[in-house]
Amino acid sequence: MSTHISVPPHALLERILTLEIVRVTERAAVSSARLRGHGNEKAADQAAVDAMRRELNKLPIEGTIVIGEGERDEAPMLFIGEKVGMNAGPQVDIAVDPLEGTTLCAKNMPGAIATMAMADGGTLLHAPDVYMQKLAIGPGYAKGVVELDATPADNVHRLAKAKGVAPEAITVLVLDRPRHADIISSVRSTGAAVRLITDGDVAGVIHCADPDNTGVDMYLGTGGAPEGVLAAVALRCIGGQMQCRLILDSDEKRERAAKMGVNDPKMIYGIEDMAKGDCLFAATGVTTGSLLSGVKFRKDGVIETETVVMRSVTGTVRYIKAEHRQLEKFYLG
Repeated sequence: MSTHISVPPHALLERILTLEIVRVTERAAVSSARLRGHGNEKAADQAAVDAMRRELNKLPIEGTIVIGEGERDEAPMLFIGEKVGMNAGPQVDIAVDPLEGTTLCAKNMPGAIATMAMADGGTLLHAPDVYMQKLAIGPGYAKGVVELDATPADNVHRLAKAKGVAPEAITVLVLDRPRHADIISSVRSTGAAVRLITDGDVAGVIHCADPDNTGVDMYLGTGGAPEGVLAAVALRCIGGQMQCRLILDSDEKRERAAKMGVNDPKMIYGIEDMAKGDCLFAATGVTTGSLLSGVKFRKDGVIETETVVMRSVTGTVRYIKAEHRQLEKFYLG
């Protein structure tokens, strides 16, 4: 008796895309890794952007970039509203950060990644390139255990109680910025520890999802809205809670947000508000960090990469270590 496994056509395509988006982040990571330590953030970013755009345009999708790089850093963009793909196949929303941690790459410091997310058309938050308040914790807690409008100290106490530990056992990850001085002092007032990172808050949020291995229980602070949406997609896939609010502190920003469909400038977004449908997330290491190994250029000419790829509908997380021998595909020149 033979067993026939039937996969609906749309699901089959989505399975194929799970591997295809790995190729996109691999190409971007390798292109920017060649410029590690050269001190030129824009050149590294441009290399990642060019590689990512080239690969996206080979995919059997009707894709729209809804979260791109942006005006804030005057960085080279895969601009918001740009159409990518072969204009055949499913309509998808795409969020990209071709090189998260441009400074980390330029200085050859740990934790730079190439990352992107893909979701059903119309399901990702169309956020302008502004700053965003962010609060994230890992899976396994009741909804609303922490609140964006509570003080950092209050959130530490709430999380410690839910986890069944003393506040001293909690570690909060915060971007090392002068604007976060009050958050850091509020967290430390409880006896909890603060772990500071210089850049890379997509990876920072993802760390909350696996506190046993990363030692991080909570992410707090303001960072880019594009990175917030990417992190929300990752948490949709692996579990956890996130609350965010766009910082629209000028008429120009409020106007830009309104054009993108943001009607309530003070709205607190949960994960489901930022990423509604089935979604995929991929990140490839550029420099070795706590999340992923960086690109290795071996003496024999082989290039090694490590990528994490996740899918929300199945909750599957795959780590893919690859050895690349046909180097023409990287267009390294």
